Amino acid sequence: MKTYFRLLSFARPIGKFAIPYILTTSLAVVFNTLNLFLLVPLLNVLFRADGNQTVYEKPESIWNVLANFNYYSQEFSKTYGIYGALQFVCLIIIISVLLSNLFRYISQRIMENLRIYTLLNVRKAVFNNVMDMHLGFFNNERKGDILSKITNDVQVVQFTVTGTLQVIFREPFQLIAYLVTLFSISYKLTLFSILFIPISAVFIARLVKSLKSQASKSQSSFGTMVSTLDEALSGVKIIKAFNALNFIKDKFLKDNQEYSQIGVNMAKKQQLASPISEFLGVLMVTFIVLYGGHLVLSGDSNLTAAMFIGYIGIFSQLTRPAKALSDAFTGVNLGIAAGERILELIDMKPAITDAPNATVITEFKESITMEGITFSYGEKRILDNISLTIPRGKTIALVGPSGGGKSTLMDLIPRFIEPQVGTICFDGKNIQEITMDSLRNQIGFVNQESILFNDTIFNNIAFGKPNASQRDVEAAARIANAHDFILNTDHGYQTNIGDRGIKLSGGQKQRINIARAVFKNPPIMLLDEATSALDTESEKLVQEALNNLMKNRTTLVIAHRLSTIQDADHILVLDAGRLVEEGNHTALMANDGIYRRLVEMQTFGE
Repeated sequence: MKTYFRLLSFARPIGKFAIPYILTTSLAVVFNTLNLFLLVPLLNVLFRADGNQTVYEKPESIWNVLANFNYYSQEFSKTYGIYGALQFVCLIIIISVLLSNLFRYISQRIMENLRIYTLLNVRKAVFNNVMDMHLGFFNNERKGDILSKITNDVQVVQFTVTGTLQVIFREPFQLIAYLVTLFSISYKLTLFSILFIPISAVFIARLVKSLKSQASKSQSSFGTMVSTLDEALSGVKIIKAFNALNFIKDKFLKDNQEYSQIGVNMAKKQQLASPISEFLGVLMVTFIVLYGGHLVLSGDSNLTAAMFIGYIGIFSQLTRPAKALSDAFTGVNLGIAAGERILELIDMKPAITDAPNATVITEFKESITMEGITFSYGEKRILDNISLTIPRGKTIALVGPSGGGKSTLMDLIPRFIEPQVGTICFDGKNIQEITMDSLRNQIGFVNQESILFNDTIFNNIAFGKPNASQRDVEAAARIANAHDFILNTDHGYQTNIGDRGIKLSGGQKQRINIARAVFKNPPIMLLDEATSALDTESEKLVQEALNNLMKNRTTLVIAHRLSTIQDADHILVLDAGRLVEEGNHTALMANDGIYRRLVEMQTFGE
């Protein structure tokens, strides 16, 4: 239940929902019980028409509802006749039913508001925490599993955990009201009846226990299936290119069948509860009819025929709240299993956070320095004792064979990852003592992969800046050599570019990326092989845009085509995580090392 109450904590302040809900639910329960209770005086009136001359004395207490109704219906029959008494009782029943449904409607509205409010806060907490996680978290987690938790698991919680609130608050009240009414009619018959309740309770408890483990398996299986689906949709081009359609279909079918089989097993047990509880209910009513009929016929109690019929009517409704409670406890385990997965995501803490006393920086004055940097993924060492300086206003290029650690080194500067050994300083201050937001405000990014959003060109360039002006966006686009092709799109800057910019070519997407970096206007630029995936014509346009972007800025660039960085102020050559060469293009060519070999290989290849 700890998980359940933690999920409910997202409804705080719950009092603004709980107090009015309890009040309206209590009134709905009172009038709903009264609806059935009024069957007894109604039957008494009808039996009186058949010659029943039972005389009812005026009760001393106004809380003796049955006695009061019997007495006043009797008085109405004396004054207005039996039909007048019947009209009186029917009017009271109509009023009672109206009030019962009115208060039930109000209580349901309150509970619906609570449910929506709670789920809004759960989704917000899950999404916010996921977005706060460090990049390493996304490298280790399956995206499909994260999507499943944020969508499906939250939805399960919505219709089970929060849905049971209504049952947990209302049905016990209704059950108690029915029992009090039944005891007031005949305590002997009621004591006999409730002997059957433990039988149902034992069955339900065993059923609930078996469902909990399967619920957890179901959520995990769904996450796997969603992950496979996401990979298939994202990589459909590769799947078709490698004739792997049957392979991926079989993989999805296997995940789908596993999830479906778990669902079938759960459904068997869930659906078993209803027929068994219904059979037990009929069995109980049968014994009650036999025992109650004996009490009426023997005349050993005050139980009249009208009271007995009313008793059976009320008792027949007793199974409804009991069944609702059993269904709620059966279903809540699905929600708790999903809730545990959600809370696991909420409770995760990012490995990289701001220090408590972190300072805010507003400008870049001198340099970025790295001293003795060592970084490993598990046991695999990626960077080994790297030291370097990136002076303000200079262009520094990182080159070397694939897997040398270039991208890892670049990711250390904005604290996407952190070194196991060594320090990185920004203007002489350890970046771990600087807030990440202010550090990243000083840095712009252009990656090899053009990451765009399903939005307009304008909003992609002005990403994260809702108050951007058209003039500033266009100025950034011109610097990025993007303005002309943007004007030729269907709606100019308001053209939607589709999922991941699918409506644009590779070169166009990259120039939008550059325009976004220009618009941010940071003093430091990190360029990670920004032209490597482009054709020659697009590369030329993009390289011109990059040259414009790099003017008057400090730039760290990873170059795939070495011809593009020959004018860099300083070139660093990384090989197997070590800094093996450094200097300008001329010095490195004269050094006859790895750099010269790479240049000659590319020259010969061209």
